[in-house]
Amino acid sequence: MKFSQMKYSRPDINATKAAYLGYIERMDKAQTSQEAIDVYMEADTFFGGVATMASLAVIRHSLDTTDSFYNMENDYLDENLPLLRELGQVFEKTVLHSPHRAAMEARFGTLMFRNIEISLKTFTPEIVSDLQQENKLTTEYDKLMSSAEIQFDGASLTLAQIAPYHQSPDRAVRKSSMQARANWMNEQKEALDDIFDQLTAIRHGMAKKLGYGNFIEMGYYRMQRNCYDKDMVSRFRQGVREHIVPLARRLKQEQADRIKVGRLTVYDDPILFLSGNAKPKGTPEEIFSCGRKMYHELSPETAEFIDFMLENELFDVLTRKGKSPGGYCAYLNDYNSPFIFANFNGTSDDIDVLTHEAGHAYAGWSGRNLKPSCLQDYTFETAEVHSMSMEFLTWPWMKDFFAEQTEKRLYSHLSGALTFIPYGAMVDEFQHEIYAKPSMTPKERNDLWLELEGIYRPYLDNDFDFYRDGRRWQAQAHIYERPFYYIDYCLAQTAALAFWSESQNDFNVAWKKYQNFVGFAGTKTFIGCIEGAGLPSPFEPDSLKAVSQTASEWLNRHRESE
Repeated sequence: MKFSQMKYSRPDINATKAAYLGYIERMDKAQTSQEAIDVYMEADTFFGGVATMASLAVIRHSLDTTDSFYNMENDYLDENLPLLRELGQVFEKTVLHSPHRAAMEARFGTLMFRNIEISLKTFTPEIVSDLQQENKLTTEYDKLMSSAEIQFDGASLTLAQIAPYHQSPDRAVRKSSMQARANWMNEQKEALDDIFDQLTAIRHGMAKKLGYGNFIEMGYYRMQRNCYDKDMVSRFRQGVREHIVPLARRLKQEQADRIKVGRLTVYDDPILFLSGNAKPKGTPEEIFSCGRKMYHELSPETAEFIDFMLENELFDVLTRKGKSPGGYCAYLNDYNSPFIFANFNGTSDDIDVLTHEAGHAYAGWSGRNLKPSCLQDYTFETAEVHSMSMEFLTWPWMKDFFAEQTEKRLYSHLSGALTFIPYGAMVDEFQHEIYAKPSMTPKERNDLWLELEGIYRPYLDNDFDFYRDGRRWQAQAHIYERPFYYIDYCLAQTAALAFWSESQNDFNVAWKKYQNFVGFAGTKTFIGCIEGAGLPSPFEPDSLKAVSQTASEWLNRHRESE
């Protein structure tokens, strides 16, 4: 079904509560294992419908944050969905303690029950009002960032619309556009501080009500960490500092030399070549035509996938006033349909929509027939492997998008993947420190950010008050909206680079491993998927060293001299 034809109806909270009570009673009274399985499957279908309506509302709110109807629906869901958590928890407990658990484990797998146990660690009825307020605050942040009207180049621009100017070959344009953006962000600093002060206090308070010392443990459970802990993540960050930061520093110095600026400032950082970064050729329609060709040539499965996406209006990529910034992939359970939201801006980021976001969508589409939905529900770092690996596995087709600039595109992509990892690790360490010391003042948070930049990005000179004051983190939506998400990108990037390395030796072997990885969907943990696909674990001490060495060798052979 086409996205425009998908009908939204507000989930009836009272009817949903009644449904929960019915499923709880039926699960509790199930006389046979088959009856318990049937109840679970029926409940899964029903609540998948509720999730579909919530996703439709969120997507359509993102498409136009000025739409009064979907503003109202988004506020309604922010207020009411937390009210369902108590009954959801009772249902999960009933499933967990069912005398038919062994039969359900045989049918659905044991991971489902491990994830239920983790989910039960994240909620108590005492935190319903806190969850409601957390939702309101993250929506407030999104609306604030979507409201940007930055006066530049004779126009009033959103954050997405001004972004291409940051990659101008003209240094004066880069500087002035970044200055305009920084000025707008600086004007919002009191509101941004206030929102985050409240979010930190609310999250710490919820954690205390659940019996945790601070939000970190609760945050890990909310991210469904089911195969690694904060100590493993800490060791990973140490590996980043030892093996990736020195390489990133070298690459950034080479970049500074290449664009003849001596030392990089924040407005030089986005530009890799003196002649300008690689830009895709053609209109959005032409880009999508190349994308369809690419996926038809990649495999029969990806051909069917891209046709499904395009024929059912499951992309919205053009930037416009009132549209939320950024990009994401959502899933609509009732329609077995992914949906890709993005903001084209004329840079290579546009191609990432057809690789990164399409990687997410392809994984969701591939697992669409797995039932119940828990078999589709992989964790976030697994999802990011799907997307980041697709970016690398589509390298052979980049010439269709970039023509004579293909070499620049490939070099930028690989070097950017490596220099991103220190940034992602820095975001993660920042969040660990913030939630370990939730009483930090805004200035202390900003000072911490500057300290971490000196460790993870020592090559970068800050400029403009917004950056000098250590406020760069306030532009990173994940820090406000999805605490502890960002390390998932780093773990996934390491795995994606392993796929890239394999593809350089034998593309068909790499693609087969990727198909295997995607095929596991939510039936294995992240580490289980890594092992099952025959990849080195990011948590192994030498994995980052190996990744950095292989990538460095490729970059040395393909160094661009422009």
